[in-house]
Amino acid sequence: MRIVIVYILLFINFSAFSGPSDSLKILFIGNSFTHMNSMPKIFERLCKEKEKPVYVQMNTLAGASFKVHFTRNDMFEAIKSRKWDYIVLQGYSREFSHSYDKIDQETVPHLSKIIDSVKFYNPCANMLFYMTWGYKNGYTETKENDTYEKMTNNISNGYRYISSCYDFPIVPVGLVWSRLRLKYPEINLYDADEAHPNKNGSYLSACTFYCSIFKESVSGALTGTIDSNIATAIQKEASEYVLNNLTEFGLDRNYFYVKPQRTTSGKYKLLVKASFSNTATYSWDLGNGVTKSESEFEYYYKNPGTYKIKLVVNESCGARVFTRTIKYVAPPNPVKYKSSKPKKKGNSKRKN
Repeated sequence: MRIVIVYILLFINFSAFSGPSDSLKILFIGNSFTHMNSMPKIFERLCKEKEKPVYVQMNTLAGASFKVHFTRNDMFEAIKSRKWDYIVLQGYSREFSHSYDKIDQETVPHLSKIIDSVKFYNPCANMLFYMTWGYKNGYTETKENDTYEKMTNNISNGYRYISSCYDFPIVPVGLVWSRLRLKYPEINLYDADEAHPNKNGSYLSACTFYCSIFKESVSGALTGTIDSNIATAIQKEASEYVLNNLTEFGLDRNYFYVKPQRTTSGKYKLLVKASFSNTATYSWDLGNGVTKSESEFEYYYKNPGTYKIKLVVNESCGARVFTRTIKYVAPPNPVKYKSSKPKKKGNSKRKN
């Protein structure tokens, strides 16, 4: 009963009828490895610090595998509740530590039906597999997973296998976790049960998602979630690992960025890039009557101000529509000072 109550409260906290129009809309589907310490909320705070507008919702059930997820009507209601830009899929913590044959028999039939539902209601949504981590000392009840190293390797191989089956990218949380354990053994990532994440572990997951979705470093974001020195180490490791391995995990596609800048000479510069399928076409509206069709370019606005940029990506699944609002602030006018003139000295008679 306690698990059910926690689940309901978390679901309510992240539900809403609509998100801001500029926001990337992201749905996390998973279990306690997702909702422990409200990990999606930590991710949301990181995005806010980095000025990335997002709307985040999660739909989770503790201990759920994809077989269990498939039985949950509330999960399907969440999938069809709005047009999602990203849907994150996370299975049971040991679900992908098994042989490929067992994954084919016990996971694929149910996961395929969930994916079919996503494609029906959100044909252009980006689906991401959330690679989890091995237990602190492995799962000692089975020989193939009885150490952390074995379990981590098996989970990694399982997620790579399922990624190849569906051609969806992987968010490699488990491998960033392994990297941090190796380089910073003094940083504990586990809760008391040595399986679930503590706040450090959930922060690591959130940082890895930020780098995977936005293709940029999360370093420098301040959230007050954990000790600042630990946060700095986690940000560094997550950023370096993800950004150096985007292609390996299929993360080098289906994204765009809009970066306003001020040049040293004071010009209002805009950098944009979109990377979707090879057949995608692009239509940019820069908010000032100018349109572009390139996938990557730079542009200079003549005047400061607020501009609402719209990108339409046309693909075989349909049209993806994104908006971003950017703002350029004019430098302050120089303060004018009255020039001071020396006072005239009066004619004074010299006394003898």
